[in-house]
Amino acid sequence: MRSGKPPLSRPSHLSRLSRLSGLAAAAALAATVFAATAVTGAPPSAGEHRTGAAGAPAASKKAARHWVNTWTSMPQLTEPHNMPPAPFTEDGLVMEDTTLRQTVRVTVGGDRVRLRFSNAFGGTALPITAASVALPADGKAGVAAIRPGTSRALTFSGRSSTVVPVGAQVVSDPLDMRVRPGANLTVTLYLAEGQASNEITSHPGSRTTSHLLRGNHLNAGDLPGATPTDHWYFLSGVETWSARSTRAVAVVGDSLTDGRGSTTNGNDRWPDQWFDRLQDRRHTPRVAVLNQAAGGNRVLHDGLGPNLLARLDRDVLAQTGVESLIVFEGVNDIGTAEATEAAQKRVAADLVAAYEQIVTRAHARGIEVYGATLTPFGDNAMYDDPAGHRESARQTVNDWIRTGGRFDGVIDFDRAVRDPGSPDRLRPDVHDGDWLHLNPKGYGLLAAAVPDRVFR
Repeated sequence: MRSGKPPLSRPSHLSRLSRLSGLAAAAALAATVFAATAVTGAPPSAGEHRTGAAGAPAASKKAARHWVNTWTSMPQLTEPHNMPPAPFTEDGLVMEDTTLRQTVRVTVGGDRVRLRFSNAFGGTALPITAASVALPADGKAGVAAIRPGTSRALTFSGRSSTVVPVGAQVVSDPLDMRVRPGANLTVTLYLAEGQASNEITSHPGSRTTSHLLRGNHLNAGDLPGATPTDHWYFLSGVETWSARSTRAVAVVGDSLTDGRGSTTNGNDRWPDQWFDRLQDRRHTPRVAVLNQAAGGNRVLHDGLGPNLLARLDRDVLAQTGVESLIVFEGVNDIGTAEATEAAQKRVAADLVAAYEQIVTRAHARGIEVYGATLTPFGDNAMYDDPAGHRESARQTVNDWIRTGGRFDGVIDFDRAVRDPGSPDRLRPDVHDGDWLHLNPKGYGLLAAAVPDRVFR
């Protein structure tokens, strides 16, 4: 890696950066030395929940706890075929007089929660009439029923409703609610007016079923007759009030991280399986894993969602508690560039330059960055080319990730899933049939390839 240092070592300039600020030094110490005990989920003490006028925890407890994102979804402009199903999409109006119920799986736990709702791509303001959080029936993902007695109303600056301006997000007030690591949460919205636009914000690749029903059923125990749809809408983040040693790792990527080929309602994308591994390790129970990927996303150019360079501030640098970043993206840039020698040499060079930009910008915030090698796509009908120019570009990029010395460490996903006999292809038993995307077994191999010691 870097001039004689072993791979996966923290660069010295990050340590110097941390020492420049007492606050940053405390955060760096918490990120380096993790408590060996898991989050217990014990009821919070009264002192932990005293709040001032703005809902901030009492000063005496600030040193022991902090806010950390525990779940995220990358906001996107909703494509026509991913809009809410009929009758919930009309001309210039979406989800009028509609209850929307969604489930999400958090990573780390905590004693309080607050939620983020995004209108990043909305054509008009988003009026949320009411919102609530509950535990799903049997703790399951993708179900419409909730556990009786668990529904809690969300407020926004003390009010039961809010309006999210165009291009903005709104954060709810903190809610006293104990959340266990890896638990599923149910988030229910009621939109009386709907959103008066066909430009709305969502995350199409939820791999999780949501439910839509006309009328106000905010606290209903179940939604019989609801219309299912495998997308998330408007919800972009869940934060928890967690131990100071808790930190977050953001993962940016494309459909290979968004989980195409994984199990709907199974939460078996590679970041999900990696989080499960971290929970099983004695030294890593307080690492939140934030999946900020989207199918079709690219590093250099807009595709499905803004390009990575454009969204880095929103999806990584502005996320609460992020101290590490994993970059696993670039296959779509190579696969959509012209299959000529000149074009592929150019895209490989541009990707390297983009990675350097990402590292520079993240390091300026004290965030360490790990580069993941790009996985094979040989025999994929769209990306593989007979002359091998795209494969040559992939090898060039991977060589730089492994040996360039700019990343704080390397995660070799390529080596984890490639066919040893044909290294330009995936192993036959780990892809979902298209020789590009993985199945749950393949995603498990990616999860196992992330060195646990790096995130202690």
